[in-house]
Amino acid sequence: MRAQCHVEAMSASSGLPHPFDRRALRARRERAAGARNRNFLLDRIAEDLPERLSTVKRRFSFALDLATPGDALIRALVAGGQVERILAFEPLAALRDPALALRVGGDEELLPFGSESFDLVISALALQWVNDLPGALVQIRRALKPDGLLLAALLGGETLNELRQSLALAEAEIEGGVSPRVAPFIEVRTMGSLLQRAGFALPVTDIDRLTVRYTNLGALFRDLRAMGATNILAERRRKPLRRATLARADAIYAERFADADGRLRATFDLLWISAWAPHESQQQALKPGSAKVRLADALGTTERPAGEKAGRR
Repeated sequence: MRAQCHVEAMSASSGLPHPFDRRALRARRERAAGARNRNFLLDRIAEDLPERLSTVKRRFSFALDLATPGDALIRALVAGGQVERILAFEPLAALRDPALALRVGGDEELLPFGSESFDLVISALALQWVNDLPGALVQIRRALKPDGLLLAALLGGETLNELRQSLALAEAEIEGGVSPRVAPFIEVRTMGSLLQRAGFALPVTDIDRLTVRYTNLGALFRDLRAMGATNILAERRRKPLRRATLARADAIYAERFADADGRLRATFDLLWISAWAPHESQQQALKPGSAKVRLADALGTTERPAGEKAGRR
């Protein structure tokens, strides 16, 4: 097996100004779109996002679909009937169904829209590949109208942790060193902090963990290619992995992450985020000292000065 097994990821602490090769990303996406393969992660998001959106008792007049591959998510959104108009914005927008949404080609790292253009922004499996995630979130917040909603899903958490460990151990053993293969994905707490820094109100993040089982590493790599998720790390090694290294990685994976029937487990963490552009109508935190009831009274306990020890009974 050749070296299409590389996997890219969002590294929250890499320190690199441009960790991802955006040209490579477009090439991987275009190849995946041309193959017309099903993307089980997108199918999962397309099933869940309209349900999450339905908890917001509101109709949205104009939504931006930011760089979501394919039309599955927009189809689900149209079927839900909660959004009047949708604009699909991504490098491969020309491949999208014009009957479902307006289409504009462009880069999700550089939004060309004016302030307060949309009352809803959705995105699936795209934001983890931007080089400047904090900057992208600021642009999204500016493009939202006051009290507009961002609802998105991206890969995060422990995604492909099993593959990361197996490749690193095999490469260190066979080739005497480790090169970038699977970088850490962004953690849920970090994502919440970034949303606050970008100026969003009421941010909420949660993880939807999928454990997918494969007969071998080759089957996992085929799924990653079908999703356009092969290596776009800027510092990736251009040479393919040796056959011996791949064979050893397969063996390590089977030793550490196989079920009783021999099938290999692969973790995919979908990091869901929702946040609002600030508006005066939103619930606000109380100012310090404005409480009407003491915490001790609410809990039915005796208040003691700091440092005072409770007496024995």
